[in-house]
Amino acid sequence: MNNSWFTLYINRYVESLMELVEFRDKKSDDHKVLSNFIDAIVKVRNRHHDVVPTMAQGVLEYRDSSKMDPFINQNIQYFLDRFYMNRISIRMLINQHTLIFDNNNNVGNPKHIGCIDPCCDVVDLVHDAFQSAQMLCDQYYFASPDLKLTQVNGKAAGQPIHIVYVPSHLFHMLFELFKNAMRATVEHQENKPSLDPVEVTVVLGKEDLSIKISDRGGGVPVRKIESLFSYTYSTAPKPVMEKNSTPLAGFGYGLPISRLYAKYFHGDLNLCSISGYGTDALIYLKALSTDSVEKLPVFNKSVSKHYQTTIEADDWCVPSKEPKNVSRQTAAA
Repeated sequence: MNNSWFTLYINRYVESLMELVEFRDKKSDDHKVLSNFIDAIVKVRNRHHDVVPTMAQGVLEYRDSSKMDPFINQNIQYFLDRFYMNRISIRMLINQHTLIFDNNNNVGNPKHIGCIDPCCDVVDLVHDAFQSAQMLCDQYYFASPDLKLTQVNGKAAGQPIHIVYVPSHLFHMLFELFKNAMRATVEHQENKPSLDPVEVTVVLGKEDLSIKISDRGGGVPVRKIESLFSYTYSTAPKPVMEKNSTPLAGFGYGLPISRLYAKYFHGDLNLCSISGYGTDALIYLKALSTDSVEKLPVFNKSVSKHYQTTIEADDWCVPSKEPKNVSRQTAAA
């Protein structure tokens, strides 16, 4: 891909790698070296803080300037899933290292182990993420739906729901899903005197922690569900990049990145939609910390083969992806 956004980040990653390679042969028990290493990884983290929106803009520009065939789209999806999953892992390691070993860092929560909360209050996070999304929705639409919350602790009835997790990861997923639910609700119900609430159900089972977010935002046709997780697809106009504002939607990376956050510790994120009614978004996380292990991409011969594999013709009768425009056909007749 010949794209200025990608070239910019290739150069940044090379620069970061060269800075970190300098520490390869240095003594790990030297306090000065450890201090310099912390400064270096913080610098790396800050350098790459905007990689997701920047890369997303590059992908959309590439999509708009060339003919995107299914083979190219498949490779972009495969590459970015692995690229962003690696980024999640690297930032997790950097944050964990700085929070534990940087004596000058007073940002961390004393009850956390680095960025991991051994007693993460899921319902509190739901409220925090909802309020943040609600403020953004009010800013754009001057209206927002309310929250209706139900919680079920299947392991200890009546007790608060806690798991071992990274709060910032769960907040990211919830915030993105709430943004989508609120936008859909406000736009679909703009002529109603009051908006239906966004309903959230939090259930802790023996193996899974499940969060269902339900809206009455009109839903999405079944044929579009998988497209919502594509980096080259967005249901909103492409926003203008501004330093001091958060776009409500437009780059198309919100759902695929959120799904990666869920999958990072072997969870998942799925959508179930009823066109004309609304959408259910479901987050599945591991309830047991022993099951929450990293899911990371492996680099082997299979990777290179994947980029060379072409998409074979379907051996089933497949209709057009877009519905037929009957009015146009009638006019032509």
